[in-house]
Amino acid sequence: MKTLRASDHISANDEQRLTATIGMFDGMHLGHLTLINALKQEAKVRGNKSAIITFARHPQRVVNPTGFPKALMTLDKKIEAISETNPDYLILLDFNEQLANLSSREFMAKLHDQFNVNSLVMGYNHRFGHDHNASFPKYVEQGKLVGVEVLKAPEYLGEYAPVSSSIVRQLIAGGRVEDAMNCMGRPFELAGKVIHGFHNGRGIGFPTANIGELDPSLILPHNGAYAVMVQVNGTWHKGMVNIGKRPTLDNGENISIEVNIFDFDDDIYGKPITLHFVRFLRLEFKLGSIEQLREQLTHDKQLSQQILDKYISNKS
Repeated sequence: MKTLRASDHISANDEQRLTATIGMFDGMHLGHLTLINALKQEAKVRGNKSAIITFARHPQRVVNPTGFPKALMTLDKKIEAISETNPDYLILLDFNEQLANLSSREFMAKLHDQFNVNSLVMGYNHRFGHDHNASFPKYVEQGKLVGVEVLKAPEYLGEYAPVSSSIVRQLIAGGRVEDAMNCMGRPFELAGKVIHGFHNGRGIGFPTANIGELDPSLILPHNGAYAVMVQVNGTWHKGMVNIGKRPTLDNGENISIEVNIFDFDDDIYGKPITLHFVRFLRLEFKLGSIEQLREQLTHDKQLSQQILDKYISNKS
């Protein structure tokens, strides 16, 4: 996959014509994969190279700067996920006011003139340009005027339909990480660094790694406990994480993310750490004593072991 940016150019005299598709591709879910498969098929039929056009930041950051959605993945992870689908090109644009003010016709003309795009595959419900309420036939008509054939991709109609980035965000915000994983075809991921926390876990038999330096643009799952796979020092481990205020330990109003890594006792302060959320366990609630908390955590660990053993078995 070759990455092009806003300053790059493919000459109109170049025989390398592109069939492209456009989208944020946040979360790279099963709907996106359906679109990319259609893109590759249409590019092959036309003897073109395939190109995925996306943006370094969400268009709503420009269009609606006080109401843009939290992201499902960082830009680096999105590029990595797109690369796994093996398109010929990734065209990474910076969505700015200049782009926001282009009509769909003007935007297609830009793609045609700058990147030699002569066909564009649209997601079944995708819209673009400041005339984004246009109908699909209108996009086809506008594309013909600038030398771009506009095609419609099929809708994802698999087991987990309907799927969209908005739906996946709602699932994660509601704690439904297993449903989100099914929609994406991969677990929701958070990555940060291990920082010093409250140091209470070891005293009750459940030492935890406190996770900080998270990308603030990412959505967080609903407060509660989850079964997770944990990557640290390049190795994956089973674990459970709590997101919340730790009410039993009276640790104030700040939200913390603390993971107990099973059968693990290395010093990992300052190390990068990645969580893959597999299943929601329970909501966070205040218990009457440390002993009750210990009993609850013991139950959580046993349940997480069962969940993660099954998850690993199904993956292999």
